[in-house]
Amino acid sequence: MSDEFDDLKRAWDDATPAPDPARRAEALALAMKNFDRLQETEETARQTSEAPKTGPFRGVRQMIAQFSTRGILTATTALAAVALVAVLPVLRDTPDAPSNGVLDMFSPGADAPVPSTTTSAPQPQLAPPAESMVKRAPDPVAPAADPAPSAGRAHNAANPPVARPMNRAANTQSGGLMSLSPEGGSPGQLLGLPADTRPLSEATSDRFPEVEANGLKVTVEEPVSTFSIDVDTASWSMLRNYLSNGQLPPDGAVRIEEMVNYFTYDYPAPEGEVPFATSVGVTDTPWREGTQIVHIGLQGALPAERPPMNLVFLIDTSGSMNQPNKLPLLKQSFRLMLGQLTEADSVSIVTYAGSAGRVLDPTPATDRDTILAALDRLEAGGSTAGQAGLQQAYATAQEMSEAGEVSRVILATDGDFNVGISDPDDLEAFIADKREDGTYLSVLGFGRGNLNDAGMQALAQAGNGMAAYIDTLAEAQKVLVDQLTGALVPIADDVKIQVEFNPAAVAEYRLIGYETRALNREDFNNDRVDAGEIGAGHQVTALYEITPVGSDARLTDPLRYSAAAPAGETDELGFLRLRYKAPGEAESRLIETPIAADAEPLAEADFALAIAGFGQILRGSDLIGSWSMGDAIALAQGARGTDPYGYRQEAITLMRLAESLDR
Repeated sequence: MSDEFDDLKRAWDDATPAPDPARRAEALALAMKNFDRLQETEETARQTSEAPKTGPFRGVRQMIAQFSTRGILTATTALAAVALVAVLPVLRDTPDAPSNGVLDMFSPGADAPVPSTTTSAPQPQLAPPAESMVKRAPDPVAPAADPAPSAGRAHNAANPPVARPMNRAANTQSGGLMSLSPEGGSPGQLLGLPADTRPLSEATSDRFPEVEANGLKVTVEEPVSTFSIDVDTASWSMLRNYLSNGQLPPDGAVRIEEMVNYFTYDYPAPEGEVPFATSVGVTDTPWREGTQIVHIGLQGALPAERPPMNLVFLIDTSGSMNQPNKLPLLKQSFRLMLGQLTEADSVSIVTYAGSAGRVLDPTPATDRDTILAALDRLEAGGSTAGQAGLQQAYATAQEMSEAGEVSRVILATDGDFNVGISDPDDLEAFIADKREDGTYLSVLGFGRGNLNDAGMQALAQAGNGMAAYIDTLAEAQKVLVDQLTGALVPIADDVKIQVEFNPAAVAEYRLIGYETRALNREDFNNDRVDAGEIGAGHQVTALYEITPVGSDARLTDPLRYSAAAPAGETDELGFLRLRYKAPGEAESRLIETPIAADAEPLAEADFALAIAGFGQILRGSDLIGSWSMGDAIALAQGARGTDPYGYRQEAITLMRLAESLDR
């Protein structure tokens, strides 16, 4: 049997002109002369990719120098054949590969479509590198700093996050997405999440609020703390999305109050006519000995019968929504939600892209075939005409509105309004005006890469609604099915919390989270200042860390010339005041509750503290000492409870994943 290389050589010889022996001898002689001259030089070769001082390419040159003519011809021909079969298909399917004649020649056909990287079809994988790095995703609102060595886990403006090695990592073809599994699957698959169809790149245009964590307050100087309640859950879903794709989230994506409020707790139900019950507990701080946690819990009432709802789906159908985790996931999410609506509810669909329009007139929610057919016809394309879409959606909601019914616009988008009203202040003013007319706005975020989280938060707050981020169908089930009534039926508007701490009992305090919900002290009694809403059956959790007077844990020294803390009763740590408005009313109502020094811890406080500690570790807080992710995991495991839907176990899994990425 003849050698396959001999057959290949004969085929090559038949297709090429005969070589010129004289020119070949001349070329080989010149090549050997130059090679000998280079070998005799005493200069150190400049280290570049073209001329490495050491490494495999130097050995390759030496090997080639010893090849015979026949060997060179055979090897190069074989390499060319391998390139045609193995390399070019990978380059052709790589998103960033340049389009040129060579690659086009090997496309499936002149008119055949090139497979898209946004489909669920498996993509070819490059070989994993010998060493990979997992990096904290840069805060998209500012250029990322150059990686630099850092001591310890804490990171802040003076000590930015740095690249951290990650064991058993493998790059995808797009680069940057890492895996913890030996089979090369994404970390999200370890959590039971669907595999992403387009890997996250390290550079992203996602935008998050620019806020600094709440600092420590000296009670004798600032005894009053005021903020608006928050029932959004977007931060937890985004954090999960980052971690499941092998990245530590940027600080702006970590909002501790939203992480804590993602989970439900066993708070007492309200009694009588009040729309929610207020509970206060005190427990020791797990991360700093000598301090305590004041734990505030609000539990909303569930109505005996849900009022009819008029829902306008305002759907972004711009070109950027043409990805599996955006418009297709949006359609599936709304399909789940339809199953919870009744014949008393109505649905309309408005879209915005290159132009805006109403694609579904107000339709009874039980006419599922008509609604689903309208959803299925939606396609992504064009720019984002946000102004026209908003105006059409609110006009439709006004048309559907009737006394005693809930009217709400549900905005589903992946990014900005880049046509029409784009100034944030103008958008918020427009939405606030409509809120006063009784139509609220909730915002659902889909996808990554263009997500304007800061804008989502601002619009939802202005519209008296919630902001949620839908990254999986399971999250859509939680937000739009399990918590539908709480998400869409308000029981109290403009809910504000104000705590006055007793300087005789509390030396220092800090509010954990709620940085984007801070209010001025005078805003508490001003009914014209907007605040958050509570939905039916919804819960709100807030945590203060306090340092008792006389504790060795105090971090600040009393001022030499300041007045001493007033003497008085120390059986109260402080006084809690809440203001809220009944939906449709203009005047607020007041609830007052003392915070007893000997108050018992609230049920399931340890799990809330584990999540709060988790968030502080991710943000690199320097106020938790040496408390570690392992400590947070142990606390969460001990307080997991019954966990019927597995949300708490998922949190523990995410903590473990973050711990691995942070090493």
